[in-house]
Amino acid sequence: MSSRTPSHSLPAVSHRMQAVQSPIIPIIGEWLRTYPDAISLGQGVVFYAPPLAALRAACDYPPEPAAHHYGAVEGRADLHAIIRRKLATDNAVHADDRQRIIVTAGSNMGFMNALFAITDPGDEIILLSPYYFNHEMAIRMLDCTCVAVPTDAHYQPDLAAIEAAITPRTRAIVTVSPNNPTGAVYPRETLAGINELCRHHGLFHISDEAYEYFLYDGTEHCSPASLPGAADHTISLFSLSKAYGFAGWRIGYMLIPARLTEAVKKAQDTCLICPTLVAQQAAVAALEQGADYCRSYLQQLTATRARVLEELRRLEPACECPAAAGAFYILLRVHTPLDSMTLAHRLVSEHGVAVVPGQTFGCMNGCYLRISYGALEGQAALAGLERLVTGLSALVSH
Repeated sequence: MSSRTPSHSLPAVSHRMQAVQSPIIPIIGEWLRTYPDAISLGQGVVFYAPPLAALRAACDYPPEPAAHHYGAVEGRADLHAIIRRKLATDNAVHADDRQRIIVTAGSNMGFMNALFAITDPGDEIILLSPYYFNHEMAIRMLDCTCVAVPTDAHYQPDLAAIEAAITPRTRAIVTVSPNNPTGAVYPRETLAGINELCRHHGLFHISDEAYEYFLYDGTEHCSPASLPGAADHTISLFSLSKAYGFAGWRIGYMLIPARLTEAVKKAQDTCLICPTLVAQQAAVAALEQGADYCRSYLQQLTATRARVLEELRRLEPACECPAAAGAFYILLRVHTPLDSMTLAHRLVSEHGVAVVPGQTFGCMNGCYLRISYGALEGQAALAGLERLVTGLSALVSH
């Protein structure tokens, strides 16, 4: 028996994880439980359900025991086939032997898989600021460094600033277009410039395209993997969560350079083993419906977006509201001495409307709020908007 005096102190929590910001959505969920009559313009989900065909496919999942064993780490072959067809028709991406498809539990898992495959501790990943908070969190979790490069006043990338941020430790540049949290859509020439920077400097271009179908005012989406010479250094992330109302089903997919396959499969096998098989069966049925399923709801979202922009612009000059051509977000800049967390909490506690504070997206110089208009149908969204405008009018000096 050891003669050492026993210690009664508890083991320490990882310093690395303590440095990671707390996810904001559960915090907002707690606010909404505290103020149950509040309307949420916070979480980034759509108001509609998955296609009926997908729900029926899930109900028809076979009862035989073998169907409930572990599946292939990379996903079902029939799902791969329909994804490959979708990439060709919707994204102009004709995957060849240099690329592989990996089905994931959402695109967040795809991003983490990519980081496991391409980084070592101390490496740097360039994010465009304002950034998607889960990307920044994942980078910190792997002991890598997030290098945030600001976008311009319209939330568009600055190629010169991106190139200036590249160092010998840089491993990838991340783009999210259409963008969360800003709603900005990056033009083809901008994405081509970033992709060429990656090729020239020997970096990966990680392209998150979860909002690919949510486009307005004639704006077009560009998948960087469709660009000439992009296949060997481009990692593309897709999700069914938004377009097909599949958020809770946790199904997405990656298109990766073939040489990353073993590393990605190691990460996925360790964290997940395989995406849920019944959800994959439902995903096949959803993708068979095609992009028209999402587009059938875009007219309603377009009308809501127009009203949101109209009402928020009534708050100018106290608030700045850049027009967002994609996704279903507005990132509002508010001229106030209040920080964004304080302002967001006062809006939910005093005016019954929840939004996401901008500091979670890296907006530390000024007060920003992300407004999501996708989760609520027309009248409910407008009721939340009315509360938001009233609250900001009361809390912010004109």
